[in-house]
Amino acid sequence: MQELYLDEGRRGPRAQAIVDLAREKNVRLIVVSHDRLDGMTGHAGHQGVVARVEPVMLPHNLDDLIEDLGAEARTPLLLVLDGITDPHNLGACLRVADAAGVHAVIAPKDRAVGLNATVEKVASGAAETVPYITVTNLARSLRDLKERGVWLVGTDDEATQSLFGATLTGPLALVMGAEGSGMRRLTKELCDMLVKIPMQGTVESLNVSVACGVCLFEAVRQRRQT
Repeated sequence: MQELYLDEGRRGPRAQAIVDLAREKNVRLIVVSHDRLDGMTGHAGHQGVVARVEPVMLPHNLDDLIEDLGAEARTPLLLVLDGITDPHNLGACLRVADAAGVHAVIAPKDRAVGLNATVEKVASGAAETVPYITVTNLARSLRDLKERGVWLVGTDDEATQSLFGATLTGPLALVMGAEGSGMRRLTKELCDMLVKIPMQGTVESLNVSVACGVCLFEAVRQRRQT
């Protein structure tokens, strides 16, 4: 972090905690007017605090991603989102992906929302920590992952295999479709296995970010036991 800007009108314990933390970390703290913060953020909801940070260098394509993972001897855990058009859903998925330690989120350039201010706000910082890789041809990218030894596990309400009975260790890409329409036909056909989340109540499906959380943390649980 380079600099921290604090609204001159902020008072109280939370503001003091920010001041104390900046001093502890040797971060330059600049007290400014609310109008200046509005100008710095384009009038976004900044809550009285703005940080100027160095850009984080993240992989921008599959080749760079796989090369980085191989160099660090890490077993890939990837999240593939097919057809997520709601920025709130994408932001929440990125936040879940960060919490689960996902190495990258992959999505098509078409029929998908892409990163924007709403996504970044909902992601609560995860958009800067989890590589978000958009691909021109999702089917080709999925085939590329398969050739590299990554197991593709898709989620589908009509699958016969339960999520909790599937093996989710090893190189894995969890494939999620849009809420309602699900994965596209070719995406589903390219999956090595289809699983479903057992539903015990009356609702038929979960929000895609909630479903991502259930599936990813099942994979995390299994990986910690190996």
